[in-house]
Amino acid sequence: MECLASFGNDPFDKPPCRGCSSYLTEPYVKCAECGPPPFLLCLQCFTRGFEYKKHQSDHTYEIMTSDFPVLDPNWTAQEEMSLLEAVMDCGFGNWQDVANQMCTKSKEECEKHYMKHFINNPLFASTLLNLKQAEEAQHNETAIPFHSADDPPRPTFDSLLSRDMAGYMPARADFVEEFDNYAEWDLRDIDFVEDDSDILHALKIAVVDIYHSRLKERQRRKKIIRDHGLINLRKFQILERRYPKEVQDLYETMRRFARILGPVEHDKFIESHALEFELRREIKRLQEYRAAGITNFCSARTYDHLKKSRDEERLKRTMLSEVLQYIQDSSACQQWLSRQADIDSGLTPTVPVPSTTGRRSAPPLNLTGLPGTEKLNEKEKELCQMVRLVPGAYLEYKAALVNECNKQGGLRLAQARALIKIDVNKTRKIYDFLIREGYITKA
Repeated sequence: MECLASFGNDPFDKPPCRGCSSYLTEPYVKCAECGPPPFLLCLQCFTRGFEYKKHQSDHTYEIMTSDFPVLDPNWTAQEEMSLLEAVMDCGFGNWQDVANQMCTKSKEECEKHYMKHFINNPLFASTLLNLKQAEEAQHNETAIPFHSADDPPRPTFDSLLSRDMAGYMPARADFVEEFDNYAEWDLRDIDFVEDDSDILHALKIAVVDIYHSRLKERQRRKKIIRDHGLINLRKFQILERRYPKEVQDLYETMRRFARILGPVEHDKFIESHALEFELRREIKRLQEYRAAGITNFCSARTYDHLKKSRDEERLKRTMLSEVLQYIQDSSACQQWLSRQADIDSGLTPTVPVPSTTGRRSAPPLNLTGLPGTEKLNEKEKELCQMVRLVPGAYLEYKAALVNECNKQGGLRLAQARALIKIDVNKTRKIYDFLIREGYITKA
């Protein structure tokens, strides 16, 4: 609520701030519960929550300013008081001197306004009376109730939440360890004395300037943390989870740009990229429909259903290729079927894949007529015959291992076993063969 300030233009005519003793400049804050005398604070002390004796930071308050019109929409209350003070100082009729003292209005504007509202206005007395009555009537309504901010939680020292908050102390709005925590050490031995030479004095001033720049960087980083809500990390992570998985990864990638943009602009930046991601995915899906000759969404639904069925059928064929490895050995096939039955029923398979230890080795697999044989070179055919692996299964295992190697930049044997999940001895032979032929590299 705006209230008419009772002081002139000269800052030395105004009382000092009760917090920092600096001369008040508009706007400033007046406590509505303390006084008389009035308890006045500058905006800096008010934002710090300054408290003194009976005054508390959660008291109701009034914002004292004169930046509002009173008699004329183009004249503020401050200009009205400046005009009256200028007329008192320069005398009635010296409008050029009045305008020079005001600095905001011309000679003609000062004369016209003064004659209209202060000389030729028959309602001037009643106007001032109405203003005074209105101010008294609104006095009880001008106090603004104090609302506490959404401060971070205050965990106990050395708790998990305290470590997540990087040692932030909400009561002091500060950290246990600041950025560039030892910046003050460079100033501990500096002392300005009268007998310093000009060069030494300039060096000390330069050190102080460097210290000020480090303090500005510290405040900049703390402002970024506060503005983006990064102090309460768990709350920030909960807000992040409202995005889908792909957008969460994008959010993590784009977080480095938060220092450049404000919190609202950064969220808009992320939302725009999320929208672009969705549009690209939809465009790719529509291009797939168009490539398949689909021209309406009814056919697209049928296409999606058939595509899902094809994917499920492909998985079944993969299982069938695994069965074919044991098809020529009735005992191995029976044990494999028993193991799959345990897996399907949710039990841990107890029947191991039969090994060749203690019995005659199986003959090489005959690849004649098996699908995928034409895609193999001679060395790969020899591997499939010795390992007794059908060509279709080998090609799928090879593609899976090569793709994972390209993603990771290398592949370990344990990772290969986790990918293809067949007999460990066969996995080792396939892995060694691909390493030897240069298809994959060791991690």
